[in-house]
Formats: sequence, structure tokens, C-alpha cells
Amino acid sequence: MTYQQTLDYLFARLPMFQRVGAAAYKANLDNTNKIIELLGKPHQKLKFVHVAGTNGKGSSSHMIASVLQQAGYKTGLYTSPHLIDFRERIKINGKMIPKNYITEFVEKYKEDFEKIEPSFFEWTVGLAFDYFVKEEVDVAVIEVGLGGRLDSTNVITPKVSLITNISYDHMTFLGDTLEKIAAEKAGIIKARVPVVVSQYQSETGPLFNAIAKELKSPIQFADKNYKVIDHKIVDGLLNTTILNKITNSKVNLDLDLTGIYQLKNVLGVLNTLELIEKAGFIIEPEDIKRGLKQVIKTTGLEGRWQTISEKPLIIADTGHNEDGIRNVIANLKSISFTNLHFVFGTVNDKDVSKILELLPKEATYYFTKANIPRALNEEELFEKAQKIKLKGKTFPDVKTAIAAAKKAYKKNDLILIGGSTFVVGDALAEKN
Repeated sequence: MTYQQTLDYLFARLPMFQRVGAAAYKANLDNTNKIIELLGKPHQKLKFVHVAGTNGKGSSSHMIASVLQQAGYKTGLYTSPHLIDFRERIKINGKMIPKNYITEFVEKYKEDFEKIEPSFFEWTVGLAFDYFVKEEVDVAVIEVGLGGRLDSTNVITPKVSLITNISYDHMTFLGDTLEKIAAEKAGIIKARVPVVVSQYQSETGPLFNAIAKELKSPIQFADKNYKVIDHKIVDGLLNTTILNKITNSKVNLDLDLTGIYQLKNVLGVLNTLELIEKAGFIIEPEDIKRGLKQVIKTTGLEGRWQTISEKPLIIADTGHNEDGIRNVIANLKSISFTNLHFVFGTVNDKDVSKILELLPKEATYYFTKANIPRALNEEELFEKAQKIKLKGKTFPDVKTAIAAAKKAYKKNDLILIGGSTFVVGDALAEKN
């Protein structure tokens, strides 16, 4: 099979959560265990950093990987979902897995996988571990797909675990309270393995403490150890000064991920890097500075408050749940513009009403849908938006919606693209 035929086969044969939703969700690790057994237990031959959380886990994973690369380590990075190319999910030192590796892997294990009947995500985890072992990476940064406890990545024992933050998302699977969601995320905490939680939240902090204590896992809350004392945008970078409360020392950093919400993430990243060093890795202060300044260049991360055009000014952001949308709206305050044109779409298994209530009433909306089965129909989205007095029109796809926004754009306006990772993915695919 060619690479495209291989992908077509996998999309058709294996259910993919990002495309179809609940039908692809497996509430156990049975298939993953069968796959790693088949592959010779590759997860036992690697050193890992494991990253979970509701928002910020992708950015944090890329930041950590970028710093480890700067420190000279051959670094594997596994993330999801992809924006344009499936191979974005599996990288070594910022380079995507080769197409031929994927086709040969599928050819080799096709019959075995057909017997196991894994989800798209489950076989992809197996592929990533197999690739990282064959390429002899020094360390692999692994982002959880959904939840933690029952996520396919949760067969690993990492050197350090990081949980970024907890907010409402995927409540059908993870629970309808922050405490229930946190309990699922806390499933990545392993016995005696240090864990960092980026933010102490009153609803979830006690639970994390209790689970860590039971497992004898040293736990730290990053925002109790570090504090952002200043930040501003300088020359297209987010410049920030961070206080280490333990040593009473300050560090000045330039972040190329310029969303203000990254200030929450960077505290967890710094704390995690500190523990990675204690686990035996050598990371110099300059590695941290250079790594955080070049995350996009080093790892290829896209879609996080990303300027995809200057004239007209177009920014895309993958924030897609209540907390993520709040962060996106808060970030608008860092830019000066006259009118906001918002190209917006979402998926059909979210409580979109709560998200719509957070959106600015004064914007003009271009309601659309991404090119996946799970996308919420744009007409249905428009009806829900009308109920809370959001004004706009519907468009059958992201390309058409962006074209309409560009046509309406006037000098000093802003076009914002978001509401769904997949809407942003479609926008970036057009750009490329």
C-alpha cells in the first residue's frame, strides 16, 4: 500500500475519536496491552515524561521537548490530535515520522491488528513506542489523549508526570465535576514517581495530594513554587519574569508561544524540568532559555495563538472548551483592533451553549464546520448562537468562512479562527 492508501485503510478500519467521538472511546487498556505485548513491550525500553491535563498539555509537552532537544537529548514527542498531517503526532527532534515507517509498520502488523480491533489512537500509541525504540531516543515526552487513567498512553512508567490544569471537557467520559475529572487525570500518577501539577485548585488539590500520598509519589504544585511577576510582548515574543519562591531567584524568559495563557503552562514546565534534572538529565539554564524561545521552530507546534497572516491580521487558536475559550477571549485584550471577525465552529458532543455564552457579543461571526463527521452542523450552531444574540452567518466549510471574513475585513480589524482544533486544522491546511 502507498502511504495514502495506508491512511485511508486506517481511517476506514479503526474508529478515531477525533473524527467520530464516543464510538472510538475504549474504557480500558486491554487493546493497548495486547498491542505492546505484540511489539515486544517497547514501553519498557524507554525513558518517559508523561503529560496530562484539560488545557495546556500539548503546549507543555512541546515546551519540555524543545528544552530537552536544546540540552542535546534525542527527544521523541507523541501528541494528539494532528492539525494537518497525521505524522505530526509522532516526532523525533521536531521531525515527523517517515511515511515509509508507517506503511511498513501497518503491513507488518495488519493481520494482528485486525484480530485485536484497536481504535485509531491505540494503534498509534503502539506505532510511536515502536518508532522511538527503533530510533533509540534518549527520552520521549508523551501527551495523554483523553483523561489519564484509561488513556492508551497510561501503560508507561515515566521519570516525571505533569498534570497541567483541570477544567470541564469530555464530561461524558470523565465525569461532571472537577473532582471526578481530576480523579481520571490523576490516573497517570505512578507509585514513587514525582508528579507536578501546574495549578493548585481548591476543588482538585486535596484529591491530587491524597492520591500522591497513597502512592508515595512526591507531589509539587508549580504555582506554589513559581510566580509570574511581570510579562509583556516584545518583538513578537512573550517576555516574562518568573520568581522561584523556593530559592528567591528570578529568571527572565522569552516565549515564542505568545498566548497569555502560556504563563500558567510555563510554571508547570519549569517545575517539571527541575525534576527531570533530578532524575539524571543535564539541563543548563541556557538550554531552558533557548528551548522556550524556539518551541515552534524546534518542535513544529502550530495553532496556539498563531498569527497566520499579518495583512489581513488573522490569528488561530485551538482553545475549544470553556477554560480554553476564556483564555482565548482574555488574550484578545493584548491586541488592539477595531472590529472582530470570528470564524467559529465546534464539535457535536460538547455543551456548546456554555461556550457560546463566553463569546464577545460585539463580534461578527462566521459559523462553520470542520471537515470531520463529528463537527456540529453550522446551521444548528447558528440557531444556538442566535438565542444568545450573537450575530453572523453560516458557511459550509472553513475555507468559505475565511474568504467571507477577509472580504468584510477593514484596516485595523482582526480575524480570529477557533472553537475547535479541527477548524484551526482546516484553516492551516488552506494556508499551506
